[in-house]
Amino acid sequence: RDDDDINDVASMAGVNLNEESARIMATNSDLVGTQIQSCKDEPFLAAIPLHKRILETAKKLGITDVPAEVVTFISHATQNRLRTVIEKVTVITQHRMESYKDDEWYEQATDVRSQLKFFEQLERLEKQRKDEQEREILLKAAKSRSRQEDPEQARLKQKAKEMQQQELAQMRQRDANLTALAAIGPRKKRKLDAPGLLAIGGEGVGLCGGSQGGLGTASPRQYPRQKITRVNLRDFIFYMEQEREMSRSLLLYRALLK
Repeated sequence: RDDDDINDVASMAGVNLNEESARIMATNSDLVGTQIQSCKDEPFLAAIPLHKRILETAKKLGITDVPAEVVTFISHATQNRLRTVIEKVTVITQHRMESYKDDEWYEQATDVRSQLKFFEQLERLEKQRKDEQEREILLKAAKSRSRQEDPEQARLKQKAKEMQQQELAQMRQRDANLTALAAIGPRKKRKLDAPGLLAIGGEGVGLCGGSQGGLGTASPRQYPRQKITRVNLRDFIFYMEQEREMSRSLLLYRALLK
Protein backbone atom coordinates (compact mmCIF):
# COMPACT_ATOMS: atom_id res chain seq x y z
CA ARG A 1 0.00 0.00 0.00
CA ASP A 2 2.86 2.35 0.74
CA ASP A 3 4.27 1.70 -2.70
CA ASP A 4 0.87 2.47 -4.28
CA ASP A 5 0.66 5.74 -2.43
CA ILE A 6 4.15 6.69 -3.59
CA ASN A 7 3.37 5.79 -7.20
CA ASP A 8 0.01 7.55 -7.21
CA VAL A 9 0.83 10.83 -8.95
CA ALA A 10 -2.62 12.32 -8.40
CA SER A 11 -2.37 11.76 -4.67
CA MET A 12 1.12 13.25 -4.55
CA ALA A 13 -0.20 16.35 -6.34
CA GLY A 14 -3.01 16.72 -3.85
CA VAL A 15 -5.83 15.90 -6.30
CA ASN A 16 -8.73 13.79 -5.10
CA LEU A 17 -10.14 11.94 -8.09
CA ASN A 18 -13.43 11.14 -6.39
CA GLU A 19 -14.12 14.80 -5.61
CA GLU A 20 -13.19 15.87 -9.14
CA SER A 21 -15.52 13.25 -10.65
CA ALA A 22 -18.36 14.43 -8.40
CA ARG A 23 -17.80 18.05 -9.46
CA ILE A 24 -17.78 17.13 -13.16
CA MET A 25 -21.02 15.19 -12.80
CA ALA A 26 -22.62 18.07 -10.90
CA THR A 27 -21.53 20.64 -13.49
CA ASN A 28 -22.60 18.65 -16.56
CA SER A 29 -25.63 17.00 -15.00
CA ASP A 30 -27.95 18.56 -17.59
CA LEU A 31 -26.00 16.88 -20.39
CA VAL A 32 -26.05 13.42 -18.89
CA GLY A 33 -28.58 11.19 -20.67
CA THR A 34 -29.28 13.65 -23.48
CA GLN A 35 -29.29 12.52 -27.07
CA ILE A 36 -27.44 14.65 -29.61
CA GLN A 37 -28.87 14.64 -33.11
CA SER A 38 -27.55 16.05 -36.35
CA CYS A 39 -29.04 19.08 -38.06
CA LYS A 40 -32.24 18.85 -40.05
CA ASP A 41 -31.90 17.21 -43.44
CA GLU A 42 -32.72 19.95 -45.93
CA PRO A 43 -33.43 18.81 -49.51
CA PHE A 44 -31.46 20.44 -52.31
CA LEU A 45 -34.43 20.69 -54.69
CA ALA A 46 -37.96 21.87 -53.96
CA ALA A 47 -39.83 18.84 -52.68
CA ILE A 48 -43.33 19.56 -53.98
CA PRO A 49 -42.46 20.26 -57.67
CA LEU A 50 -39.97 17.38 -57.67
CA HIS A 51 -42.59 15.00 -56.23
CA LYS A 52 -45.07 16.03 -58.93
CA ARG A 53 -42.48 15.49 -61.64
CA ILE A 54 -41.59 12.04 -60.27
CA LEU A 55 -45.27 11.08 -60.07
CA GLU A 56 -45.82 12.12 -63.70
CA THR A 57 -42.92 9.93 -64.80
CA ALA A 58 -43.95 7.06 -62.53
CA LYS A 59 -47.53 6.97 -63.84
CA LYS A 60 -46.21 6.22 -67.32
CA LEU A 61 -44.54 3.12 -65.87
CA GLY A 62 -47.59 2.00 -63.88
CA ILE A 63 -46.40 3.25 -60.47
CA THR A 64 -49.00 5.17 -58.49
CA ASP A 65 -47.28 5.81 -55.14
CA VAL A 66 -43.85 7.35 -54.57
CA PRO A 67 -42.79 7.83 -50.91
CA ALA A 68 -41.14 10.97 -49.62
CA GLU A 69 -37.85 9.12 -49.01
CA VAL A 70 -37.47 8.66 -52.78
CA VAL A 71 -37.86 12.40 -53.34
CA THR A 72 -35.20 13.15 -50.71
CA PHE A 73 -32.85 10.55 -52.16
CA ILE A 74 -33.21 11.96 -55.70
CA SER A 75 -32.66 15.48 -54.37
CA HIS A 76 -29.41 14.47 -52.66
CA ALA A 77 -28.30 12.54 -55.73
CA THR A 78 -28.85 15.64 -57.87
CA GLN A 79 -26.85 17.75 -55.45
CA ASN A 80 -23.99 15.27 -55.44
CA ARG A 81 -24.00 15.01 -59.23
CA LEU A 82 -24.02 18.79 -59.65
CA ARG A 83 -21.15 19.17 -57.19
CA THR A 84 -19.10 16.60 -59.11
CA VAL A 85 -19.76 18.32 -62.44
CA ILE A 86 -18.80 21.75 -61.05
CA GLU A 87 -15.59 20.41 -59.51
CA LYS A 88 -14.48 18.75 -62.76
CA VAL A 89 -15.35 21.72 -64.95
CA THR A 90 -13.52 24.03 -62.51
CA VAL A 91 -10.37 21.91 -62.82
CA ILE A 92 -10.66 22.08 -66.63
CA THR A 93 -11.06 25.87 -66.52
CA GLN A 94 -8.09 26.34 -64.19
CA HIS A 95 -5.96 24.14 -66.42
CA ARG A 96 -6.94 26.28 -69.43
CA MET A 97 -6.04 29.49 -67.60
CA GLU A 98 -2.59 28.28 -66.56
CA SER A 99 0.33 30.18 -68.08
CA TYR A 100 3.62 28.47 -68.87
CA LYS A 101 5.58 31.54 -69.96
CA ASP A 102 7.56 31.79 -66.73
CA ASP A 103 8.13 28.05 -66.39
CA GLU A 104 11.76 27.10 -66.90
CA TRP A 105 10.80 23.67 -68.22
CA TYR A 106 8.94 25.11 -71.20
CA GLU A 107 10.40 26.91 -74.20
CA GLN A 108 8.29 29.06 -76.48
CA ALA A 109 8.31 27.72 -80.04
CA THR A 110 5.91 30.10 -81.79
CA ASP A 111 4.19 33.36 -80.89
CA VAL A 112 0.95 33.57 -82.83
CA ARG A 113 -0.10 36.78 -81.16
CA SER A 114 3.02 38.63 -82.31
CA GLN A 115 2.56 37.27 -85.83
CA LEU A 116 -1.04 38.50 -85.92
CA LYS A 117 0.05 41.92 -84.66
CA PHE A 118 2.67 42.05 -87.42
CA PHE A 119 0.10 41.26 -90.11
CA GLU A 120 -2.32 43.80 -88.65
CA GLN A 121 0.42 46.43 -88.76
CA LEU A 122 1.13 45.57 -92.41
CA GLU A 123 -2.55 45.92 -93.28
CA ARG A 124 -2.70 49.22 -91.43
CA LEU A 125 0.30 50.58 -93.32
CA GLU A 126 -1.12 49.37 -96.64
CA LYS A 127 -4.45 51.03 -95.92
CA GLN A 128 -2.69 54.23 -94.89
CA ARG A 129 -0.70 54.21 -98.15
CA LYS A 130 -3.87 53.73 -100.23
CA ASP A 131 -5.62 56.51 -98.35
CA GLU A 132 -2.71 58.85 -99.02
CA GLN A 133 -2.77 58.02 -102.73
CA GLU A 134 -6.53 58.59 -102.91
CA ARG A 135 -6.13 61.85 -101.03
CA GLU A 136 -3.51 63.07 -103.48
CA ILE A 137 -5.74 62.19 -106.43
CA LEU A 138 -8.67 64.04 -104.89
CA LEU A 139 -6.54 67.09 -104.11
CA LYS A 140 -5.24 67.19 -107.69
CA ALA A 141 -8.81 66.93 -108.98
CA ALA A 142 -9.92 69.74 -106.69
CA LYS A 143 -7.08 72.03 -107.87
CA SER A 144 -7.73 71.44 -111.56
CA ARG A 145 -9.42 74.40 -113.30
CA SER A 146 -10.29 72.94 -116.66
CA ARG A 147 -13.37 74.48 -118.23
CA GLN A 148 -14.66 71.30 -119.83
CA GLU A 149 -15.13 68.91 -116.96
CA ASP A 150 -16.39 65.41 -117.40
CA PRO A 151 -18.77 63.81 -114.84
CA GLU A 152 -15.90 61.80 -113.34
CA GLN A 153 -13.91 64.97 -112.68
CA ALA A 154 -16.95 66.59 -111.04
CA ARG A 155 -17.45 63.57 -108.85
CA LEU A 156 -13.81 63.67 -107.73
CA LYS A 157 -14.10 67.36 -106.90
CA GLN A 158 -17.23 66.74 -104.83
CA LYS A 159 -15.53 63.89 -103.00
CA ALA A 160 -12.45 66.04 -102.36
CA LYS A 161 -14.66 68.78 -100.95
CA GLU A 162 -16.36 66.30 -98.59
CA MET A 163 -12.97 64.94 -97.50
CA GLN A 164 -11.73 68.44 -96.67
CA GLN A 165 -14.88 69.18 -94.68
CA GLN A 166 -14.47 65.91 -92.78
CA GLU A 167 -10.82 66.67 -91.97
CA LEU A 168 -11.80 70.16 -90.82
CA ALA A 169 -14.51 68.71 -88.53
CA GLN A 170 -12.00 66.24 -87.06
CA MET A 171 -9.51 69.03 -86.37
CA ARG A 172 -12.22 71.07 -84.64
CA GLN A 173 -13.26 68.09 -82.53
CA ARG A 174 -9.63 67.43 -81.58
CA ASP A 175 -9.12 71.06 -80.57
CA ALA A 176 -12.32 70.99 -78.50
CA ASN A 177 -11.18 67.85 -76.71
CA LEU A 178 -7.76 69.35 -75.93
CA THR A 179 -9.41 72.51 -74.62
CA ALA A 180 -11.75 70.50 -72.38
CA LEU A 181 -8.85 68.43 -71.02
CA ALA A 182 -6.85 71.58 -70.31
CA ALA A 183 -9.82 73.09 -68.45
CA ILE A 184 -10.30 69.94 -66.34
CA GLY A 185 -6.64 69.75 -65.42
CA PRO A 186 -4.47 66.71 -64.74
CA ARG A 187 -6.33 63.71 -63.39
CA LYS A 188 -5.14 62.40 -60.04
CA LYS A 189 -5.20 58.69 -59.35
CA ARG A 190 -6.98 57.59 -56.22
CA LYS A 191 -4.67 56.04 -53.65
CA LEU A 192 -6.26 52.84 -52.40
CA ASP A 193 -3.49 52.11 -49.91
CA ALA A 194 -3.82 55.46 -48.12
CA PRO A 195 -4.28 55.31 -44.34
CA GLY A 196 -7.89 55.35 -43.27
CA LEU A 197 -9.19 53.99 -46.56
CA LEU A 198 -10.31 50.47 -47.28
CA ALA A 199 -10.91 49.36 -50.86
CA ILE A 200 -14.27 47.60 -51.18
CA GLY A 201 -15.53 46.83 -54.66
CA GLY A 202 -13.16 49.31 -56.27
CA GLU A 203 -14.27 52.28 -54.09
CA GLY A 204 -12.59 53.86 -51.08
CA VAL A 205 -14.56 53.80 -47.84
CA GLY A 206 -13.41 55.91 -44.90
CA LEU A 207 -12.95 54.30 -41.49
CA CYS A 208 -13.78 56.51 -38.54
CA GLY A 209 -12.06 55.81 -35.26
CA GLY A 210 -12.14 57.34 -31.80
CA SER A 211 -14.78 59.40 -30.08
CA GLN A 212 -14.02 62.47 -32.20
CA GLY A 213 -15.14 60.77 -35.42
CA GLY A 214 -11.91 61.45 -37.29
CA LEU A 215 -10.21 59.18 -39.76
CA GLY A 216 -8.37 56.41 -38.00
CA THR A 217 -5.24 54.72 -39.20
CA ALA A 218 -6.24 51.46 -40.85
CA SER A 219 -4.05 48.42 -40.75
CA PRO A 220 -1.60 48.15 -43.67
CA ARG A 221 -2.92 44.68 -44.48
CA GLN A 222 -4.74 44.69 -47.80
CA TYR A 223 -7.61 42.32 -48.33
CA PRO A 224 -7.06 40.32 -51.54
CA ARG A 225 -9.88 40.15 -54.01
CA GLN A 226 -11.57 36.83 -54.41
CA LYS A 227 -10.43 35.07 -57.57
CA ILE A 228 -13.34 34.27 -59.86
CA THR A 229 -13.18 31.24 -62.11
CA ARG A 230 -15.26 31.83 -65.23
CA VAL A 231 -16.40 28.69 -67.01
CA ASN A 232 -17.36 29.01 -70.66
CA LEU A 233 -19.20 26.70 -73.03
CA ARG A 234 -15.97 25.31 -74.46
CA ASP A 235 -14.90 23.99 -71.03
CA PHE A 236 -18.25 22.30 -70.53
CA ILE A 237 -18.10 20.74 -74.01
CA PHE A 238 -14.64 19.37 -73.22
CA TYR A 239 -16.00 17.89 -69.98
CA MET A 240 -18.90 16.21 -71.79
CA GLU A 241 -16.53 14.75 -74.38
CA GLN A 242 -14.48 13.11 -71.63
CA GLU A 243 -17.47 11.61 -69.79
CA ARG A 244 -18.55 8.17 -70.98
CA GLU A 245 -22.27 8.71 -70.36
CA MET A 246 -22.29 12.15 -72.02
CA SER A 247 -19.86 11.72 -74.93
CA ARG A 248 -22.67 10.51 -77.23
CA SER A 249 -25.55 12.40 -75.67
CA LEU A 250 -27.93 14.74 -77.45
CA LEU A 251 -26.91 17.54 -75.09
CA LEU A 252 -23.34 17.44 -76.41
CA TYR A 253 -24.49 17.70 -80.03
CA ARG A 254 -26.74 20.65 -79.18
CA ALA A 255 -23.84 22.38 -77.43
CA LEU A 256 -21.59 21.83 -80.45
CA LEU A 257 -24.19 23.46 -82.73
CA LYS A 258 -24.23 26.69 -80.71
